[in-house]
Amino acid sequence: MSIAVLDFGKTNAKLLVVTRDGAVAFERRARPMWHLVDGLHVLDDAALGAWAMEALDAAEIASPGTIDGVMVSTHGCTFALTDETGLVRPILDYEQELPGDLAEAVDAALPPYAETFAPPRPQGFNYGRHLLWLQRLQPDAVDRATAILGYPQYWSWRLGGRQVAEPTYMGCHSHIWAPARGDFASIVDGEGWRGKMPAFARAGEIIGSVTLGGRSVAVHNGVHDSNAALAAYRSLGLDRFTLISTGTWVIVFNPDCPLDALSLADDMYCNVDVDGRAVPTIGFMGGREFDAIAGATDRPVDRAAIQRAIDAGHVALPAFAAAGPFGGRPGKVTPQDADPATRAAIAMLYIALMTDYCLDTIRSDTPIVIDGGLTTGGVLAELIAQLRPAQPVSEGAIREGSAAGAAVLAFAAHGTTMALPPPVPVAASAYPGLNAYRRAWRDALLSLGQDAA
Repeated sequence: MSIAVLDFGKTNAKLLVVTRDGAVAFERRARPMWHLVDGLHVLDDAALGAWAMEALDAAEIASPGTIDGVMVSTHGCTFALTDETGLVRPILDYEQELPGDLAEAVDAALPPYAETFAPPRPQGFNYGRHLLWLQRLQPDAVDRATAILGYPQYWSWRLGGRQVAEPTYMGCHSHIWAPARGDFASIVDGEGWRGKMPAFARAGEIIGSVTLGGRSVAVHNGVHDSNAALAAYRSLGLDRFTLISTGTWVIVFNPDCPLDALSLADDMYCNVDVDGRAVPTIGFMGGREFDAIAGATDRPVDRAAIQRAIDAGHVALPAFAAAGPFGGRPGKVTPQDADPATRAAIAMLYIALMTDYCLDTIRSDTPIVIDGGLTTGGVLAELIAQLRPAQPVSEGAIREGSAAGAAVLAFAAHGTTMALPPPVPVAASAYPGLNAYRRAWRDALLSLGQDAA
């Protein structure tokens, strides 16, 4: 028995066939294509859909009759306007900025932070902003739409499911959800969108079927990728813990942080888990910022280079992306002409210090689980463990956290549990001078006019 998980990231798409013991039995990868259409950056959904079906057919051929369901996990910040047959307009890239003459009017109409706990980010990092923009820019498209679908729900529908909504995606810093009330935000009724919101279904619920190899295979309701990783670790019986999910984004979930501790100034927000419960969150575009600092490299981070960077005071100051506690500030790397090994070390130290800052800001004092692409080689987890000696740190043994979490949810719909490996305890690194390096980094933040206490 296995679940085929389509894990759609912004820059990478994956098909992973996950078995009940957590193994990946088959995989295919591709890069979603984004194009300019009428001056707007939009998804080539036809190409991505064709690739997905080809990959599913190949997976079925590789192991005939073993796939019992198809599940979708996707990045956040994206929605689809559809009628009963398909899209009424192309899906917007969440990094498409609004025209300057319209942005001010749109931003003034967004609901207050105290209602949505969704900070007013640029572009479409809160997809309610893009939705409201289209309401102003292309009202006919919104009027023609009979459904507003979250990105994973769009693909679950395309694969053969019915049109549904799902809490992790509606509540993913979207401007359209009020976490404290557990209901749509005021803007939804104010703009007349409630009637376009489908009925809710749980992530993983069977909502239809697709034909693979001449047989009918269940289609499951999709899920937001980072929230899928949270569900994976909770399925292991973990209760009070802080999750750090890494990839293009570094997302820190602390369910024990009170909602009234969330801060607009620190770009904090509130996710919603698969059960509809509020999950205070903070994040930054760690994977993208790592690449911006380190440059093009596929080499592992050299631990000796980290010590040399600490000793020399080589440092990166935020930010290198539009989102996060310091988003939009011009990033700075010292020295600018460092060799590739040193730049990679500086980048890893930057990610560790930013993550540590986020953990403090979201009041994390529980055991930490860290997983995702930036944990390769173990260096980041070791640094976090050294920076936070009072909190046990473990690294996810799950190869693909979001895909595994998505599979857990789908298996549950078949009445089956998935045997995932527990997180592995991490021994702290022992870099001399790391605490002083952190103090100097936070002092430098203060000199930039930020409160990094």
